Amino acid sequence: MKPKGYLVFHLNLAFSSIEEEAWADVIRTCYYPLLDLIEETGVPIGIELTGWTLKQIERIDIAWVERFKALLNAGNCELIGSGYCQIIGPLVPYKVNEWNQKLGIESYRKILNCRPEIALVNEMAFSSSLVDLYSQFDYKGFIMDRDNIKLALDSDKVPTHAKGVGNSVMPILWSDSILFQKVQHFAHGDISINNYLDYIQSRIDDGELLFPIYCNDAEVFDYRPGRFSEERPTHSEGEWYRVEKMLNSLSTHVGMEWVSPTQALEFNNKAMSRNVSQLTSIAYPIPVKKQAKYNISRWSVTGRNDLWINTMCHRISKYLTKINSSNPNDWSQICELWASDLRTHITEKRWSKARGGLIALLNLHNISNDFGANHGFNKKHDSLKDAIGQYGGATITLGEGGILLRIFTENIQLEINLRKGLTIQSLAFASHGLESCIGILPHGHFSCISLGADYYSGGVTIELPTQRRRITDLEKAVPFFLLKDNGDIEIYSEIITPLGSIDKTITISANSENVSLSYNFPNWGSVIGSVRFGAATLLNEFNKKDVSVSFSNGGMIDDSFYLDREVQHTVPSSTLVSSSSGLGATTGSICIKGKKNKVYLQWDPDKCAVMPMLQHRLSGSNASFRIFFSMQEVDDTAKEAKQMSAFSYNISSSKTV
Repeated sequence: MKPKGYLVFHLNLAFSSIEEEAWADVIRTCYYPLLDLIEETGVPIGIELTGWTLKQIERIDIAWVERFKALLNAGNCELIGSGYCQIIGPLVPYKVNEWNQKLGIESYRKILNCRPEIALVNEMAFSSSLVDLYSQFDYKGFIMDRDNIKLALDSDKVPTHAKGVGNSVMPILWSDSILFQKVQHFAHGDISINNYLDYIQSRIDDGELLFPIYCNDAEVFDYRPGRFSEERPTHSEGEWYRVEKMLNSLSTHVGMEWVSPTQALEFNNKAMSRNVSQLTSIAYPIPVKKQAKYNISRWSVTGRNDLWINTMCHRISKYLTKINSSNPNDWSQICELWASDLRTHITEKRWSKARGGLIALLNLHNISNDFGANHGFNKKHDSLKDAIGQYGGATITLGEGGILLRIFTENIQLEINLRKGLTIQSLAFASHGLESCIGILPHGHFSCISLGADYYSGGVTIELPTQRRRITDLEKAVPFFLLKDNGDIEIYSEIITPLGSIDKTITISANSENVSLSYNFPNWGSVIGSVRFGAATLLNEFNKKDVSVSFSNGGMIDDSFYLDREVQHTVPSSTLVSSSSGLGATTGSICIKGKKNKVYLQWDPDKCAVMPMLQHRLSGSNASFRIFFSMQEVDDTAKEAKQMSAFSYNISSSKTV
């Protein structure tokens, strides 16, 4: 049987580093040659673009749209779906994902008089809930990066069908990062045609039958998007010409038979035994594209100010959902502001325009644009001496050596370490039989020296690689107390660091099983580094192998995973990238389910859209399971944060928001 090959070109006028005035040049230099390639080779290439990009092309160069439409009508190429904008589905509320698909399909129908049957996962940032979304909009299949799914599943084999969070099952058409990068390397002159053909032949010899020859950007041939300060000149021979040469060589020398993406999907379904599986795991809940630097933090907490724009977008999305808006204009505007390209190498000019548009939209809907740290704590508080004994509905005691502060209520037992910055030594709820659910794993818990540390809860860790500094809040804390009108008890301390003070507040509910932790960074300057806080170290039944963790990654239904392997989201993927993975947790809730009980961590993404990160370490019979919250990470897109934000989250035995 002849090997079969297919290609998908991604067209994106929102490309982060391309200025708006260059769009006409991109169409001329990159998009017209793509249509030429289809006509001259007869290869039924897939073309993927958002409804937004399609609208911009129609506005700038209607002739290109008409020519593309004619090729589609003749069956010479295929439209691949995206959405109205290229957004990171696992980081976006379900309602925005739903409207993004609705508006995208409507754009295709209005401009091209057709709709796609296959969707491409934006930026290859995948969560299982996207299967349910694509199924909802009647797609027959979707395209996803194969290499990173292998990492997620810890297997060299991949399934033929993806299982959603609900009942949806959908066939997968794979993209291949190595294959598309080989095409770019040849087109740019980095490898010879013989070297390229030898590589393809080696994979044919290994029994491979279906090849995703290319599935990536169109704007990298005969054009340089300007992502980097130094970029090589385009190849003198012409890079689109070299792509055509490559396709012809594949036909001639290895007998490649060209099929459309839909035909490739059909072939795969017939040739392969049906194998249905989720494509995600607790270690990789959001697989993304290409090499390790492209983890989810890239669009969550890096960039020019991802934390700010994501928080504001959550704020607007929440408002539109609350008023049950059915106005397409409302949702198209917020989809544009959720665009992935605003969160990477976006130019200063385009960032300023987007920022202005976002603030205007907030003002239009009378939504607050307040963001950043508060200006310190100015309420009157009682001293430790005043609080010892009966304080409101709680009994407060101080342990030996003045180290552990103990607060007992009808519902809660809480121990706070005053020598380590108000970190939580132990937290227990009455409904759990007062067995600790969160606290400390002390030095010596693990026998191996590589894990020889105290694993605290509630602390702050800031790492600044450019300054070679590490800052924590693990200092002696002087607590102050406030009995609130509703009976809640507030414990406050100011931790002084070389970069500014960290204001920490712990609030103990008077009437429920709920404790909140709040962090504030008043008067901090700009930093480039990782800023993580609130680490929750799970104990007892919540630190066992049969524990499950649930959270929403952009879907209507929560993803759920068992803690069945090591998880290292917090580990740097390189010397330039500070993390390796994280969660979307788009509803601001994580549920940890033990054998008998549950613990919920809850926060408001529309106040501070942090990225939760999981860490599960194993050594012999001992384990540690920790959940961190990050407001900033480092990668190649990171710029100095203009301001630090305040953040708070609740720990409770039941869902409260």
